Amino acid sequence: MIRKAELRDLSRIAEILVFTKRIKYRSIFHNDDYSFNELQVVRVADEFRAPELLDKVWVYDDGIVKGMIHLEGKEIVELYVDYFFWGQGIGSKLLEFAEEKFDVKFVWTLEKNVDAVRFYETHGFKLNGKRQPEEGTPEYIVMLER
Repeated sequence: MIRKAELRDLSRIAEILVFTKRIKYRSIFHNDDYSFNELQVVRVADEFRAPELLDKVWVYDDGIVKGMIHLEGKEIVELYVDYFFWGQGIGSKLLEFAEEKFDVKFVWTLEKNVDAVRFYETHGFKLNGKRQPEEGTPEYIVMLER
């Protein structure tokens, strides 16, 4: 069910990223120009087309690509599940996969994204006190480690 992402997955990866970011971040950033003009499925799919990026992405696929995780070394860079499949354990499975296969150790997430903080804490990650501005915004990101 979890496999390396392929070119054929680009549209689903982009859909998942764009729509989940709009749902979770629009109320934090209050930036409709970014959410609806810059954050576009085609643009995101083009970014992930680069082999050096796509090679670091894994997808949850049970006949439908429902989630994705982007890893860089021991860091979880992104973990998103399609909104329609939230609450089905897909994020947990992706996270457990990354822990077992890549021994991931940390993740940065928006401080105001309390659902993400809670999710990672539930899986053994702890806020370590590191906090920094999210580039180009007035918001902060926090680091969680396991």
